Amino acid sequence: MSTRIFEASSRPPFGLSEVEGHARRGCASTTLSTNRGWAVTLVAFLAACQERTTDTKVLAKVEAAQNDAAVEDGRIKCALAGSNAFQRVCTVDRETGERGLVLTVHHPDGGFRRLLVTKDGRGVAAADGAEPARVAIVDANEIEVALGNDTYRLPATVKQ
Repeated sequence: MSTRIFEASSRPPFGLSEVEGHARRGCASTTLSTNRGWAVTLVAFLAACQERTTDTKVLAKVEAAQNDAAVEDGRIKCALAGSNAFQRVCTVDRETGERGLVLTVHHPDGGFRRLLVTKDGRGVAAADGAEPARVAIVDANEIEVALGNDTYRLPATVKQ
């Protein structure tokens, strides 16, 4: 009785002929670079899965610096077109006329509202137009003015 491990064939077992074929044709580097590509992808994937933490102190400093720069540029917080999210993107021009101090609040899209600073304790009123301004105190240094669908946070000295 004879035991044959594999039959005589020009083709080696376990698919080795495919590897040898690549090597004979000079394609071994392609297989190697494909393997490297998978390895790089795997390393990048694992690196992306690491938990990242935010340094809240650094974030607070950056936000404070941005806020200071915006204040220096004359920008105020506003929530436009019915939005509840305030952003420091509106600007204010001051003009003194026969009626008193008029603030023109400019929107980033080119729109604007004009407010008359009052001397009767209300803060501001609509300088023109049919919609009245609704004023609320935010804190000792800020008021919130709603006019139509737009809301502004203006610096103010609140007397109590």
